[in-house]
Amino acid sequence: MQTRFCNHDDIRQSSSSDGVTNETDSLELDVAACLERVRGGNEVAAREMLAHLTPLVTKIVRSHLPRRTAEEDLIQAVFVKVFTKLDQYSGSAPFTHWVARVAVNTCLNLLAHEKVRPELRYADLSEEEEAVVQNLASGDGELPSDQNSGARELVHKMLAMLNPEDRLAITLLHLEGRSVEEVHQQTGWSRALVKVRAFRARQKMKRHLQQLLKETTL
Repeated sequence: MQTRFCNHDDIRQSSSSDGVTNETDSLELDVAACLERVRGGNEVAAREMLAHLTPLVTKIVRSHLPRRTAEEDLIQAVFVKVFTKLDQYSGSAPFTHWVARVAVNTCLNLLAHEKVRPELRYADLSEEEEAVVQNLASGDGELPSDQNSGARELVHKMLAMLNPEDRLAITLLHLEGRSVEEVHQQTGWSRALVKVRAFRARQKMKRHLQQLLKETTL
């Protein structure tokens, strides 16, 4: 028999709280006990679990949001998958790791449908971004650090040119500062694959940057 855990209004109301919950409540939640009650069809437990997971899911969604998808809709889609797939959680890893993986895969699946990635041209850059490229043109051509708004915007524009998996690898490892082990836990990729994807993504970004640098000499 299919059990209704939370309806879409419950999920929408929770996700509209901007991902902020009471820290004490989150810390005190007995996830294992709550999960058992949710599986038994307890509506109150489902709402408690929803509130507990909202900050985690919101952070992941905001990091990997497809351009044409509303944040609230994607958060809702993640929670629908979480609550409908609870029977697939085996308990072999922390529950939050499993939820994070569901969230990441949901984002990746939507990103995969954005087949046309933007082409970045020097003429499209802002004045700050032009200054970053000009500085790089007079240096060694390394990728910009995340130290000023021009560099940040340029990095994000270059990330948008990558495929979803390569973009995720760079975002988790280099922008969020996660370890290879953490990326492995969150995505399910092997540790070797995490390293290969990150290396491949950085090489692609460097090629895009080199093309921009060439345009400054034309």
